[in-house]
Amino acid sequence: MAKVKATVHGAISLVNAIAIQKGATLGIELKVEVIIETNPGKGINIQSENKNLSSRLINKTIEKIVSKKELDENKIEVNLNSEIPAGYGLKSSSAISTAIALACSKIFKPKLAEKQILLAGVDASIESKVSITGAYDDVCSCYYGGFNVTDNFKRSRVKSEKAPTNLIAVIFIPKYRKRGNLKNLKILSGVFEKAWRLAEKADYWNAMNVNGLATSATLNSDPNIIINLLEKGALGASVSGNGPSIAAITKKENESNIKKVFSTLEGCVIVSKINNKKAEVNEL
Repeated sequence: MAKVKATVHGAISLVNAIAIQKGATLGIELKVEVIIETNPGKGINIQSENKNLSSRLINKTIEKIVSKKELDENKIEVNLNSEIPAGYGLKSSSAISTAIALACSKIFKPKLAEKQILLAGVDASIESKVSITGAYDDVCSCYYGGFNVTDNFKRSRVKSEKAPTNLIAVIFIPKYRKRGNLKNLKILSGVFEKAWRLAEKADYWNAMNVNGLATSATLNSDPNIIINLLEKGALGASVSGNGPSIAAITKKENESNIKKVFSTLEGCVIVSKINNKKAEVNEL
């Protein structure tokens, strides 16, 4: 019998990884908390206030860490709380799969290396079809916090560093969850390659802005919104992930100016601090 709690944070995109299998992300403070309790018995029981969160993803992640024999001998209770809106490009599924993998490894495989824990979530994401690339870029910022520039194909972190703490992410969540055609992102793969190269050189905001113009033009958003956000003091602005949310990174004093840009659109705004903290797991 064991009981553990894992806390993993969300992230926003600086460079979308779909076109070139390389991405860049930044951690934000919105978080996912998972409590896993094991008792003698069999079966996985998931408790979550958000029932449409992928139980398939959770089951797949557990299976990646816990052996078949252990699954036959343990009743696994999963209690999930998430502050991250699901399905808007804010990395909720990466945060969930990472938290599940982290909690399960603490109980069943305490010596598992960090990278193996992360890859369990990545593989589960691909197999349960919640991600095309496995989103290694997203997972890194959810787990480590700060800036992360990755090669998703090689599953390696190319660059990582802490972000300035005086910044906030002002995130617009549109009322209608319409996403564009992701295949169109590949048409602009040369543009994403340039954006990624900027991120690799730590020129994060220019990377994010190039990505913002390219993704908004491709995924049914209005590129003018990106321009307006920059005009009102955003350092970087972009569609996050595959959308449809839009994130603007700015200093705290510009918060109300940035919110004004979003005020004419249908939807709501979330403000989150930047997160540099690594994911945590503790026995309860």
